[in-house]
Amino acid sequence: MSDAIERAQHAKRGSPFLNTAQAAHFLGISVRSMERMRARGTGPPPRRHARMVQYHIDDLQAWSRSCTD
Repeated sequence: MSDAIERAQHAKRGSPFLNTAQAAHFLGISVRSMERMRARGTGPPPRRHARMVQYHIDDLQAWSRSCTD
């Protein structure tokens, strides 16, 4: 758990936005799973910046916490 917190704090020091591959790695799931969840509207909320799909680290953490409740 402390590793996830450490990675989140490191990400916040830089850009708080992660691309799909980074977000999938952060959550410990496959990129394809992230893409499927995005298409179904069941995963963490994506944000579009121009043509790039990105995920805010706070959204990923909130979504992850909501899955364990």
